[in-house]
Amino acid sequence: MTITFTVYGEPVAQGRPRASTVHGKVRMYDPAKSKDFKKYVRLVASQHRPTLLLEGPLKMHVVIYKPSLKSFSKKKAAAAERGELRPITKPDVDNYVKAIKDACNKVIWNDDSQVVDLYISKYYSATPRVEVLVEPLEKQITQLSM
Repeated sequence: MTITFTVYGEPVAQGRPRASTVHGKVRMYDPAKSKDFKKYVRLVASQHRPTLLLEGPLKMHVVIYKPSLKSFSKKKAAAAERGELRPITKPDVDNYVKAIKDACNKVIWNDDSQVVDLYISKYYSATPRVEVLVEPLEKQITQLSM
């Protein structure tokens, strides 16, 4: 079973956890922007939830489309839309995916540790979004010898 969904809007990378002290105890929490993005991803993912949560090893493809920069010339903007100009700025791709994987827990799968193959790409687009594809790992891939 393959599950695909698109989260429209500007992608948000997982922010660093914040800490506060309440009655002498340290409490860790997500920054508001990360927390809100996870809620939005969870909502979109829930519209594509399987009848039973996916089990076993999973493969995940994530394509992140960041907004094109306002400073781009028309020529650069066109190159970015064609995928010829790719974002090499922060945040890192893995920070984007962390929030998406967390949001899919108990919606698409039991735990994000089930994702054993992960493919991530980052592009510019006039339509910022995140495209996600999740599917069971069908066959074992031989390990590369190092």
